[in-house]
Amino acid sequence: MKKILALVIMTIITFSQLSAFAMVESAECACVINALTGDVVFSKNMNQKHAMASTTKIMTAIVAIERCNMDEIVDVSATAANQEGSAAYISEGNQYYMKDLLYGLMLNSGNDAAVAIAEHVSGSEESFAELMNEKAEELGLGNTHFMNPSGLDNPEHYTTVYNLALIARYAMTLPQFREIVATQTAQVQALNSDEILYFSNHNKMLSLYEGANGIKTGFTKSTGRCLVSSAQRDGMEFIAVTLNDSNDWNDHAEMLDYAFSEHYPKKLIEQGDTVKVTNIDGKDYSMVAASDFTIPFKEHQKTQVEVISHISNDLQAPINQGEKVGWLEIVCDGVSVGEVDIISENDIYGVSNIRLKNSFFSSFIRVAKILLV
Repeated sequence: MKKILALVIMTIITFSQLSAFAMVESAECACVINALTGDVVFSKNMNQKHAMASTTKIMTAIVAIERCNMDEIVDVSATAANQEGSAAYISEGNQYYMKDLLYGLMLNSGNDAAVAIAEHVSGSEESFAELMNEKAEELGLGNTHFMNPSGLDNPEHYTTVYNLALIARYAMTLPQFREIVATQTAQVQALNSDEILYFSNHNKMLSLYEGANGIKTGFTKSTGRCLVSSAQRDGMEFIAVTLNDSNDWNDHAEMLDYAFSEHYPKKLIEQGDTVKVTNIDGKDYSMVAASDFTIPFKEHQKTQVEVISHISNDLQAPINQGEKVGWLEIVCDGVSVGEVDIISENDIYGVSNIRLKNSFFSSFIRVAKILLV
């Protein structure tokens, strides 16, 4: 018998000996969060305001991705092409797809790409910085303020490791962003010339750390070395941030190791789990979960989890196999942390109105299994 999911509420409490953790001594500020829930796993000077150098470009990419199509054509101005500092080496007068400039922004950390993007989106760096600050306010980041899209030093350009971790967490919900920051190398060509550019990701964590999948480096002389990294293993993902850390590669590996060691993955939903069923002419048809969903649980942590089904009891046929008919919302301690599509397991034809129902007995068994594991 297939498992059936309805509204599921469970409380999980785990107990084991806490792992020892050496402080990240070389970092001025440090933080690790659970990418799914945003919970802080470890922190040092978490709310201290600090310059962020080129990790700024995470927010630059967010604004560009949310406000542009990736195939929009961007013209490079003289101002953009002649920016100081790290560069994607784009040329004045050349044109590029927005997505190609985002590779130059995030892999090469191109200040020139940052300004070209800003000018395309809003006309100037200053007006683009206003959009960055609007997004920061939308995300509830009270200790972050942007003055430019590149991260060049400015006394009014700052964040905290915690705010920066939350920015990165949000960025990783954007599929285009995830794809770009996990890329080691990229090659792009200008649309109106023979110029070919080669980008190489500055983030060594991608090759140094198992499961690493992003995100961004940064450095200025006054700010020091800055790094935002992320890694995914066994369905769990964590984000680490350090500001002014001369030993950042090793410190990030240590912080991420700690995060993974302090959590275990719990598969809450399995692909194919039945959410609701209908009977037509004596035959059962099921609406099922389209994918797995795993939650990292921390040792010594009491967690309440809800799985809420958002699907009408009255659906209209015909419905094709694999067609989305609703979604499951996953809520941890009152906060929504993810969704899984509900799809039809079969084609449903020959009827107009479809009445769905749950099986109380199977739902009860499902809850009991979760609580006892």
